[in-house]
Amino acid sequence: ERNSDAAIAAVLDKALKLEGLYRHASTHAAGVVIADRPLVQLLPLYRDPRSDMPVTQFSMKWAEKAGLVKFDFLGLKTLTVLARALAMLRERNIEVDLDHLPLDDGPTYELLARADTAGVFQLESAGMRAALKNLNTDKFEDVIAIVALYRPGPMQNISSYIARKHGKEEIDYLHEWLKPVLEETYGVIIYQEQVMQIAQILAGYSLGEADILRRAMGKKNQKEMDDQQARFVQGAHAKGVDEAKARFIFELVAKFAGYGFNKSHAAAYGWIAYQTAYLKAHYPAEFMAATMTLDKHSTDKLAWFKAELKHTGLILLPPDINLSSVDFTVEKVSEAVEGDPRAGLGIRYALSAVKNVGEKAMAAIVVEREENGTFKDIFDFAERMDARQVNKRQFEYLIGAGAFDGLNPNRAELMAGAEMLVRHAHRAAEARTSQQESLFGEGVEAIERPMLPEVAAWNMAETVHQERNAIGFYLTAHPLELFEEILATKKVITFEEAQSDDKYLNREINLAGAIETFRIRRSAKSGKHYAYMGLSDLGGSYEVLVFNDLLDAATEAVEADSPVLMTVTMDKRDQDDFPRPIMRSLRSLEKVVGRAAPNVQIYLRDAGVAEPLAQLLSDHKGGRAIVRLSLITGDKPNEVTIELADKHKITPLLLNAIKATPGVVDVREL
Repeated sequence: ERNSDAAIAAVLDKALKLEGLYRHASTHAAGVVIADRPLVQLLPLYRDPRSDMPVTQFSMKWAEKAGLVKFDFLGLKTLTVLARALAMLRERNIEVDLDHLPLDDGPTYELLARADTAGVFQLESAGMRAALKNLNTDKFEDVIAIVALYRPGPMQNISSYIARKHGKEEIDYLHEWLKPVLEETYGVIIYQEQVMQIAQILAGYSLGEADILRRAMGKKNQKEMDDQQARFVQGAHAKGVDEAKARFIFELVAKFAGYGFNKSHAAAYGWIAYQTAYLKAHYPAEFMAATMTLDKHSTDKLAWFKAELKHTGLILLPPDINLSSVDFTVEKVSEAVEGDPRAGLGIRYALSAVKNVGEKAMAAIVVEREENGTFKDIFDFAERMDARQVNKRQFEYLIGAGAFDGLNPNRAELMAGAEMLVRHAHRAAEARTSQQESLFGEGVEAIERPMLPEVAAWNMAETVHQERNAIGFYLTAHPLELFEEILATKKVITFEEAQSDDKYLNREINLAGAIETFRIRRSAKSGKHYAYMGLSDLGGSYEVLVFNDLLDAATEAVEADSPVLMTVTMDKRDQDDFPRPIMRSLRSLEKVVGRAAPNVQIYLRDAGVAEPLAQLLSDHKGGRAIVRLSLITGDKPNEVTIELADKHKITPLLLNAIKATPGVVDVREL
């Protein structure tokens, strides 16, 4: 082939020249090398055109052999959270010395024991929280151990560690000499330092030899392991340990050591975890405000934190153009209660956490407000803002989020007038820059303010829809509030209730929720598709596993963007896991309510309302409910009642929309 085809020959020639060359230059994310002289005297350097910092051309191992010391410097956003929380506490004249916290703090361990660890470093995942609950953490050594154990390899030892701590499993120290080494971890080998100490105590290893053993066990090199086993057994025998026992201990230690963790590393992480837990236990408002600020551009995280705030007892206040800052802040909402760190405080939603508004523009709003006072009304806001920074889109998202409610609570009116408000802002800006005054010596104030369009206020369904669109989740209200009566009749419970009570395990129960996320996956084993549906109910956010047979129904519900009623099974695969719901059936809540809806009578003050009502009802024909319209005439309650020919599907959303229609006096279910 090579000799008969010139193109193939050319490709092979180029390939042979390229073979063995590096395809690209990789840079370690946190690795830093340190030397006692300029690096160019020790090894060649490389400069990535996208970076100002040079890197070594030698790989990690060869850089060490060239005489360099390598460090990993990790940038943890948790440290920024701690710094922000401390800064907010100083505003209340509270100083906290995080470097000298008491390691026996009761409230901190109570928080860890009940797994209230949203935002706590290393300890906030569902699996970790289940482990903390079962562990009933009451000492700092437990925090270090759980940080080291909660990784893919050693995770299998968590249940044994917990059982031994609570006396449900016998503790085995392998040899009486090893009790001082393993007593802290109830006989479970967790740390690499323990492996080294075992080799020293049992087999007479020096510190240098013990470190070589640690590295050999981590690499799983069979020849090296065989050599180490011979050395270990020989050393143990010389100290009077039975050879069979020594061989058994070596094999057991090797099994643990393969995924052993540096205790020094785990302790450092555990200390940061303890610091964050301490702040959350004693100053939850500042801690959660700082945590949410660092995740302010992650809708999923903010929705989760909002649900978690209920457990913390804190109020999440909506965005407000006159009260919110760029970031999340702590605000006094009532008088404090002595001894309760939560009472009296709320967290004000950050302006920059509203979607599509931009941090720079929100910072400009805050600066203007702080320098020249609060905004008096929506026109005052438009006239004072830089029209180049606040455009129509930003106006609309701030309106949808409710940020202008303090200036004008009719969000529909503001939304209809958004373009007009932007034009007014431009005219005000032109008046400022031209530095021209009117005949009467007035400036910007001389600009005539237009009238906002008269528009009926949004009903609850539209309000929560717009709010979710602007914020990413339901903040001040929830669609399920419209369905509370039907949820009670269907014996629907919250996910929080289902997860916290073992009586619901492995049995079918009814859950409801507004759909927030939907992620379809494909099984590597079967090739079939499945999905994770993220929902929220009145208790918070949760996720349901949807198997292939219900994917079409679930997809249809997602496209309809309607709250759903589900039958699920609470599944718990492992005793250390939280139960998770698996979907067995789902239906649109609107359809469920429509089939069971009562007849309704609508009272009108004006016959002209009949036309918009007819338009509203036209999309809901085909149900079982009778609709009657009653026109109230005169000062006395004289009624003229007609019954509509068609029957309708009456849902809470429709009832809410009817009640919000101008001219409708009352709506009664019959």
